[in-house]
Amino acid sequence: METVCKPWSALSTDELYAALALRAEVFVVEQNCPYLDPDGGDRDAWHLWIPDDRGLLAYARVFPPGVRDACAVIGRVVSAPRARGEGHGRAVVQAAVDLCAARYPGDITLGAQKYLLRFYAGFGFARDGDDYLEDGIEHVPMRRRAG
Repeated sequence: METVCKPWSALSTDELYAALALRAEVFVVEQNCPYLDPDGGDRDAWHLWIPDDRGLLAYARVFPPGVRDACAVIGRVVSAPRARGEGHGRAVVQAAVDLCAARYPGDITLGAQKYLLRFYAGFGFARDGDDYLEDGIEHVPMRRRAG
């Protein structure tokens, strides 16, 4: 399956709804973490996803340098529970890394849920600071250095 990549201005209402629905399904309901997912950042991000006939299999967003950090930032990486273990999460992260490399050469940062440290290390990310809590979930700042 192919990864779709669009800026905010090109998203259809249905595409945005599908992204928000998947993010809420996992980040709010599955992880039992009530928080406001629409954080105002979606307008500044590139949105990447892998669709199927039932919605999205995986999703991520990418912020250009200067929006959230001095370098590009990958965030809101999520896989649909019904499709885990099929490689869609890896595919959407690789697409996000590739987008950053093509459009924003340089370092890339992200905040990984702690249990995903090894997953992101597989893409060249390494710990870049102390653990922190975000919405009650342990996270690790990570950086993929350019070069």
